[in-house]
Amino acid sequence: MQRRRIVEEPVSKLAIWARRFALFALVATLLSVIVVRSGLLEIVPALATFAGALMCAVIAILLAVGALVVIWREGVEGIGYTFTAVALALALLAYPAYLGFKASRLPAIADITTDAVDPPRFEAIARLRTREANPVLYAGLYAAELQRNAYPDVESLDISTTPQAAYDAARAVITKRRWKVILDRRPQPGRRDGQIEAVARTPIMGFSDDVVVRVRAVPDGARIDVRSASRYGRHDLGANAARIKSLLEDIEEQVEPPEEKPEKPVKAEKKDKKGQAKGGTAQRRDRR
Repeated sequence: MQRRRIVEEPVSKLAIWARRFALFALVATLLSVIVVRSGLLEIVPALATFAGALMCAVIAILLAVGALVVIWREGVEGIGYTFTAVALALALLAYPAYLGFKASRLPAIADITTDAVDPPRFEAIARLRTREANPVLYAGLYAAELQRNAYPDVESLDISTTPQAAYDAARAVITKRRWKVILDRRPQPGRRDGQIEAVARTPIMGFSDDVVVRVRAVPDGARIDVRSASRYGRHDLGANAARIKSLLEDIEEQVEPPEEKPEKPVKAEKKDKKGQAKGGTAQRRDRR
């Protein structure tokens, strides 16, 4: 009895290579994220790896499109490989595409402060920045004008409390956020301002952003100014402004917690002309 040989349908080579490029892009992306967050290499090689991964994702999509044309014309296998490649590539490109769209609507600045005339200065953090990092000095009036137009609500926080209480509130919020504190200097009214320097990390890639909080005594209490600057890159995609606003909101809540709503007073029972409650009068009438 002769056995029937099952002839396997050929698989599109374009589909195979599309999936390979998509898988390679996924591995390269994860590797770049791990390298940045762990600090094993400098930021520039890690970003180059990430950019290469995105290019592989684009190539995977182009190969997948070519594979679909071949599959449609020649009737070969590989539709599963093609869909896998497209799904992985689109997943990798979706977030960078969103960031690119966001960058097109915001100014190309990476140093935001609540006081552009006298911005808080980086002292301890300045020694941590490498030559490839952004300058420590504030960019000046041009950057201040761009910031004012894009983020008009980024401004100083005035609190009617002592500088020490404002400083303690800022320190508590920073500790709660688990930022790495580099400098911790308490205020001394009449002698020096309070200052906190810390390093914050972005959620996904783990980029280092430097933050300095200054607490200064004013006649009515204390004034808090914040400066947040990306260590690398010319565009922060609005991250520093959002960080400053969120930080000041939390500090204000820490100093002045929301007041609890008073309980509604219980209404007293209405009394008749004789000074007796209506309920009691009705009961006595029933007894009669």
